[in-house]
Amino acid sequence: MLCWPLFSSEHRGALLAATIPGFNIIRMLLVGSGIWKDEATVKSMSRFGDRRELLEGPLYYVLMITFACAYYWRTSPVAIAAICNLCAGDGFADIIGRQFGQHKIPYNPNKSVAGSIAMTSAGFLASLGFLSYFSSFGYIQGSWEMVGGFLMVSFASALVESHPLSSQIDDNLTVPLACALVGSLVF
Repeated sequence: MLCWPLFSSEHRGALLAATIPGFNIIRMLLVGSGIWKDEATVKSMSRFGDRRELLEGPLYYVLMITFACAYYWRTSPVAIAAICNLCAGDGFADIIGRQFGQHKIPYNPNKSVAGSIAMTSAGFLASLGFLSYFSSFGYIQGSWEMVGGFLMVSFASALVESHPLSSQIDDNLTVPLACALVGSLVF
C-alpha cells in the first residue's frame, strides 16, 4: 500500500499494482503443491513446516490482498480497512495474544481478550495511518465519520477473528470478508 501512489490512478494501475501480490499467489501454488522446492518459504510461512500449509492461510492472505488492491484500490476506505486489519490487526493479535493472552474469550478458549484488543487497536491505527497517507495524495478525503467507520470495521474484524468458525474456515478469509461487508455498510 505504501507503493500504491507510484501507480497510475486508472484501473490498469490497480491491476498492475495487484500483480505484485499476485505473483505470490503463483508462488504459494507452486511451492505448496511441491512443483517448486523452496524450504525457506515453507519455514517462514507455515506453522508446522508442511509445504501444503501454503495452500491454505498464506494463499488466502495473498488472494485477499490482491483482490482488495485490484477491486477497491487506493480511493476506497474498504481497501484500507481490509488490508490493515488483515495485516496489522491479525498480526498483532497473534503476537500480543501469545504473550499476554491469559484471559480467554468465553466463546473461544483458543483466543484471548488481549489478542482481540490488540487486533482492534492495530487494525484501527494502521487504517488511520493509511487514511492520512492517502489523504496527503488527495486520493481520499478523511472525516470523523470515516474514523468512526474504521473503528467499527476493526471491532467487527476482531469479533469475526475471535469466533470459533474463523479457526475452522481461515481468518485470512473471514477477516477481510468481514471488513468488506461492514466497510460497505459504514463507508
